[in-house]
Amino acid sequence: MASTVGGSVGRPLTAGAIALMLLCCFSWGFNQIAVKLVLPEIPPFTQAAIRSAAGLLVLLIIAWARGVRLFQRDGTLKAGLFAGLLFGLEFVLIYYGLTLTTASRGVVFLYVAPFVVALGAYHFLGERLRAIQWAGLALSFAGVAAAIGVPQPNVDAKVLLGDLMLVGGGALWGATTLIVKASPLQRAPAEKGLAYQVAISIPILAFAALVSGETIDKVPSPLSLALMAYQSIWVVGLTFLLWFSLVMTYSASKLSAFTFFTPLFGVAAGYLILHEPLTPAFGFAALLVMAGLYLVNRPGRVAAV
Repeated sequence: MASTVGGSVGRPLTAGAIALMLLCCFSWGFNQIAVKLVLPEIPPFTQAAIRSAAGLLVLLIIAWARGVRLFQRDGTLKAGLFAGLLFGLEFVLIYYGLTLTTASRGVVFLYVAPFVVALGAYHFLGERLRAIQWAGLALSFAGVAAAIGVPQPNVDAKVLLGDLMLVGGGALWGATTLIVKASPLQRAPAEKGLAYQVAISIPILAFAALVSGETIDKVPSPLSLALMAYQSIWVVGLTFLLWFSLVMTYSASKLSAFTFFTPLFGVAAGYLILHEPLTPAFGFAALLVMAGLYLVNRPGRVAAV
């Protein structure tokens, strides 16, 4: 399928692309804090459904302003619906999994996504990571584990089920990235590729909220509404759109490796905003992540299939 993705296979990241990825990772890391702050007033599945609905409105406005035709037939319907299904199920697994396991364990298991992308890119996209780049991925993952910590030596079956759900969520995240790269969505505008996913996720998340019996007991506070606007407008409407634009342009495996920064930013935001403890391991872990990313993005010949 190398021909499907054209020149983006193995394309090195520019300084601008790296800066944009870091902006996305920072935004996604703070998003975890935003979700936690809103949870007492808006339950998780309801939060996610509202976020998707409002985010879709933002995407429609952006597409209209840029003259993007979202409803034009271009052969992307099947791939778009499938990507949307995976996108919705991804957040169902993540949100429910976090009710069973701890956030620290969950965020580590969620970041199996870069490995899924690297494996899929090798088989489907014609991208081949060298041994040193695989070592870089492993080093970055080790850095995340060291920064977040994986405590709870007395893990029971309930926690393990939550861990497994987070692994599933990370795998679906990686799979969605691969679908965008290896299908007609690669040639569609980023707004359309993301609109498929956000739109399909709305009924999935709303159904999950209904089944879970979630309710909003009172009018959310101004802070909660502001944080919901952050999640909807900035995270879903803008940074997700930016992410998919980058995925369509650059190496999927190398971009995905940068998502290892997200939990590190999340821990830092937790320390600054929620006053969660920040251990010396965080500084060391950050160095591991950066070293791993350097190895993944180290210039070198990428073989083509």
